[in-house]
Amino acid sequence: MSSILIKNGLVVDTEWMRRSDILISGSKIKRVAPSIDYNTLAPDTTVVKADGLCVLPGIIDAHTHYHLVSRGTVTADSFREGSRLAAFGGVTTVVDFADDNKSSLLDSLHLRRKEMIPMAIDYALHQGVYKFRADIKKEMESIKRAGIGALKIFTTYKDVGYLVDDREELKSIFKDARDLGLMVTVHCEDDDLITSISSSWHGSYKPIDHAALRPAEAEAKAIEYVGGIARELNMPVYIVHLSSKKGLEAVRKLRMEGVKVFVETTPHYLFLTKEKLEGEDGPLYVMTPPLREREDNEALQEALINGEIQVVATDHCSFTREQKLSSDDCRTIYPGIPGTEELLPLIHTFGLTSGRLSLSQIVNLLSTGPAKLFGLYPEKGSLEVGTDADITLFDPDCSWTINKDTIHSAAGYSAYEGFSVTGKVVMTYLRGRLIMGDDIYLGLNGDGKYLRARR
Repeated sequence: MSSILIKNGLVVDTEWMRRSDILISGSKIKRVAPSIDYNTLAPDTTVVKADGLCVLPGIIDAHTHYHLVSRGTVTADSFREGSRLAAFGGVTTVVDFADDNKSSLLDSLHLRRKEMIPMAIDYALHQGVYKFRADIKKEMESIKRAGIGALKIFTTYKDVGYLVDDREELKSIFKDARDLGLMVTVHCEDDDLITSISSSWHGSYKPIDHAALRPAEAEAKAIEYVGGIARELNMPVYIVHLSSKKGLEAVRKLRMEGVKVFVETTPHYLFLTKEKLEGEDGPLYVMTPPLREREDNEALQEALINGEIQVVATDHCSFTREQKLSSDDCRTIYPGIPGTEELLPLIHTFGLTSGRLSLSQIVNLLSTGPAKLFGLYPEKGSLEVGTDADITLFDPDCSWTINKDTIHSAAGYSAYEGFSVTGKVVMTYLRGRLIMGDDIYLGLNGDGKYLRARR
């Protein structure tokens, strides 16, 4: 069994930072100590000198859409390409999605798992529920036995069949999830408000109009709606990709009323504004919910620092420039942007520039927090002895610029083009195996494992 000694790195978890050595044996962390003498180890032990580097638990992107078939096309990053770009970003685990075929949640899950066999990093899945049926609880029981820990609900997209629009049916789904110990995650935009705005709209449908057609009020209203159901049932709810100050205020109100609300946001809602939707490249920045105002960025940044946001993920859903620019009508532009690879350097840079977000807090937002929420901890999201040796070696002082030549998405562009960042991933280990080092990708297609959630 091969051994690796990572020596003299700054080991960072959610509790503290300390100079330590980490010994990996096979796929597991065997020992963590202030100093481990190489001479006491097997002679074939590989020594990795980590002086000046941070040793982090593998990053978890808790919201991705790799190889998403949508609107007659498929996203740019397949499972192989998604694994590759993730490795360059220090991401060792993603939580992707299985759509609901509306006849069997278990069949839907099995299909998605079969599709994801080429993954070279580990993955868990959220299961979409897009239709109520009489035996839905039995279906939920079956997917829980198969390792699912979270459901995905939409409060919009009635036109494409994602919306369970009857409140009592939705409440029944929530109740069954509560009783089974499944987390309910929700894409929050009020469909009625969006439909009303669209029906009376007399403007154009340029990318910049996307923000007005799907306003922050729609997000806040939907958060109040699902939060009300969660309050009635005395259960938690998880809001995906929070995008607005108004949405944040709705979350705060629910929490004041005693509702346990977990919040996820993304780098694009933290750092980009709707000004990106203007001009010829506007379609590149269309996603749902849409980009908003600077005051929304600032409100979410403050909430992140204050601990009001539990997870930063990316909603990685990439299309090529050609796909994105094939339309300038916000109703038909393929929605979504790449982002997994840029996650860690963007949040680390924000932590440095604000001076108010420590490396331990960043680890909690990008690794430990999502691992705990989605039933993957401590095997993922920790550096505990006996757990998977998912380790990211990170140079906190490396300054570089994000552009299409420095990232690895098949989209061929980054939404953060020109951003100057500090901090770069040097090596990424998945279960004790180096999958990226010295800017060389070493991942093996099919080596990724499906992770079963444990509650």
